[in-house]
Amino acid sequence: MSTARRRMTAVAAAALSGALLLTSCGGSDGGGGGDGRTLRLWHYEGPDSAMGVAWNAAIEEFERTHPGVEVEFEEKGFEQIRKTAPMVLNSSDAPDLMEYNKGNATAGLLSKQGLLTDLTPEVTARGWDKKIGAGVRTTSQYDTDGVMGSGKWYGVPNYAEYTMVFYNKDLFAEHGIAEPTTLAELTAAMDEFVEADITPLANAGAEYMAQQYLYQLALSKADRAWVNAYELYQGETDFHDAAWTYGARTFADWVEKGYISEKSTGTKSEDAGVSFIQGKAPMLFSGSWWYGRFQAENQFDWGTFPWPGTDLTLGSGGNLWVVPEGAKNKELAYDFIDITMSEKIQNLLGEKGGVPVAADPTAITDPRAKELIADFNTLSEKDGLAFYPDWPVPGFYDVLVSETQKLITGGSDPDAYLDAIGEAYEKDAPKR
Repeated sequence: MSTARRRMTAVAAAALSGALLLTSCGGSDGGGGGDGRTLRLWHYEGPDSAMGVAWNAAIEEFERTHPGVEVEFEEKGFEQIRKTAPMVLNSSDAPDLMEYNKGNATAGLLSKQGLLTDLTPEVTARGWDKKIGAGVRTTSQYDTDGVMGSGKWYGVPNYAEYTMVFYNKDLFAEHGIAEPTTLAELTAAMDEFVEADITPLANAGAEYMAQQYLYQLALSKADRAWVNAYELYQGETDFHDAAWTYGARTFADWVEKGYISEKSTGTKSEDAGVSFIQGKAPMLFSGSWWYGRFQAENQFDWGTFPWPGTDLTLGSGGNLWVVPEGAKNKELAYDFIDITMSEKIQNLLGEKGGVPVAADPTAITDPRAKELIADFNTLSEKDGLAFYPDWPVPGFYDVLVSETQKLITGGSDPDAYLDAIGEAYEKDAPKR
């Protein structure tokens, strides 16, 4: 059996230092020349995350079943791939397989631009469509306008994800606070932490986290028709309706009350996650992608609860395996996807704190992991996955980051915020 090893390498095109390269002991040392002997793989999952652990195991399995084939793995950052993917995929430096964000503004846009391979023949031939449920596959298929939900398969998720409130049980106990089950109980808990000079919610204004808090607040006053109008253009979106207005005003109010730090405007998601790991933040509202890392690194008793008072929360199928149109070894890419969809890798992903799409439920033994998967299944069964706020149109992520930062600093008020994001949305939404 070949053994994967890590070594430092420079990343072509981006000239990034410190990227990680996984190679087998044998095989070519080239960068992928269409010879069927090199698989160039990019993803941005941390090595301690459930996906990182499972995909490292998939690399070992791939090398075992493909003697003489080398896997070149380049570890990227989420922000790095988000910003550079269109440029890189339109060049000769495109990898054979990469993880990419799902939604109209990302995978949908690249499919419309002809930069992604149509995976439909492989999906049906290898039976991936039979393993991926209807709710999860929404973000895998895109029509000719790059709108998710129908059309050809341009990506394959092998995990799912959703958001929840992570909380430090030890800090809650120390301050005599019970786990909140209603929004009133949540705000009462946050008031108690503020009185103790503790900021209740970890936040990251410089990246995705802040906009997701606001979107979740809006979702608590929304329904499925509202989500489908906003995300899938199945109706009109009014950015000054009751849901959006409540979300923006409540978020601004929470900053003013000290539930969210006004100093978090420049904070990145990694910093917010670390503040929770270090026991400084009582709560963090974010996604299941943190679960495996918290399992590995938290040194205190912790748990999760769903955002109270709503049936809707952020979530979907996970980020996608996509095969660039310019990939030189597509068959190897398809084989690797197939391995990540195997029961062995799916079970490992679930055991390590991920939400697998094709695992054997009886094979998951960790109590926390079983609870995570059960909660996702409950949410999915009641049609509670509401996608993410930055998905509808290209460039919307940056707009939401910038405008939500202004709400945090007080440089904008809720009405001006809603005007700004509504204008950006209408400017780039397809006419349907």
